[in-house]
Amino acid sequence: MNPFDPASRIQLLRQQDEFGGVNPSITDSSTYTFQHGEDMEETFLGHLEGCFLYSRHWNPSNKFLSNALAAMEDTEAAWVTASGMAAITCALLQLCSTGDHIVTSVTTYGGTFAFLKNYLKKFQIEVTFVNITDLKSVEAAIRPTTKVIYTESVTNPLLQVSDIPELARIARKFGVKLMVDNTFTPMIMAPARLGADIVVYSMTKFINGKNDCVAGAICGSNQFINELSNVNDGTAMLLGPVLDPLRSSSVLKNLHTLHLRMKQHSKNALFLAENLDELGVPVIYPGLPKHPQHELHKRLMHPDFGFGGMLAIDLGTVSKAYAVMNKMQSQRVGYLAVSLGYFKTLFSCSGHSTSSEVPKDVQHRMGLSEGLVRFSVGLDSDMESTFEKIRSILEEEGLISHQNK
Repeated sequence: MNPFDPASRIQLLRQQDEFGGVNPSITDSSTYTFQHGEDMEETFLGHLEGCFLYSRHWNPSNKFLSNALAAMEDTEAAWVTASGMAAITCALLQLCSTGDHIVTSVTTYGGTFAFLKNYLKKFQIEVTFVNITDLKSVEAAIRPTTKVIYTESVTNPLLQVSDIPELARIARKFGVKLMVDNTFTPMIMAPARLGADIVVYSMTKFINGKNDCVAGAICGSNQFINELSNVNDGTAMLLGPVLDPLRSSSVLKNLHTLHLRMKQHSKNALFLAENLDELGVPVIYPGLPKHPQHELHKRLMHPDFGFGGMLAIDLGTVSKAYAVMNKMQSQRVGYLAVSLGYFKTLFSCSGHSTSSEVPKDVQHRMGLSEGLVRFSVGLDSDMESTFEKIRSILEEEGLISHQNK
């Protein structure tokens, strides 16, 4: 067994149903009974362990999933939410108040960018966007009012790799929290073990893997999760983005196959990246030695799970991107769709979809081409055939020559 084996930590959890079922029962209750009135009061005050009060606070199904996620991340606790954005926004709002400041990566998911750039103005919380790979810029952006350094393990969509141990060192130096979105790299990266204080996920993506629900997670210390769920001032408790128990139960079952799926996603993505690179297609993938943070990724990753299922290619113009994606969909390479982590390959033109919230001038400055196509590579059993379809389409569109075949 590896020194840290997230799959085995999940597998070793004892989570049987109270009636002996191998899967925990789905909680079909919004509220819970108490034997004594005093117990209800103590639970409201947060003084009584093991009792459930109301499903917006905790429920057994969500607790089972939270325990499994905490085991996977090696954190003391976790909290599950109704979306990835709920996880991100609740965690940040729990840490920051009016007048506070956040340092974050300019390359980040479009919804996160919009929340940081636009929505937090309502609370007069200031945000500085930096190139997260430039550690001097990160440190220079810290202010006395800074509360959080926020980044993604591997950024969306340009696939920059965050140096989590060094960012953690900077955070500790200035007494701020490091929050890491690990959506692209579950099991591949273990941000909490690398120094992050809080790890967030869109479980909609790889963790669930079926694109049949929307869900999120926050992993951190017991203190932080208790603060989030406090009935008086807990952001998650009071804003109420509770995950439905039926969906929670479904995600928990899918979590047990995550280690298998991540290995196949990574295997397929590496195969596709290497072969596209040989054709001369501009490819961004951390598994390629030419990637600027390839060696960093190798140092930070769990070696069993590869470099992840996300890659991007630059087709130059949006018209070429649309033409190629339309043909890939018609020839059943995958689907022209946003999101990621699905068992089929998904592709989209990032600057005109999941990063469209980022202004065009900012896209240009950060190096996001209008023709950048982001791939979430699926679980294909015959990746050679998939690649040949893509190669043929690129040739038809004049993006590679016949000699590159």
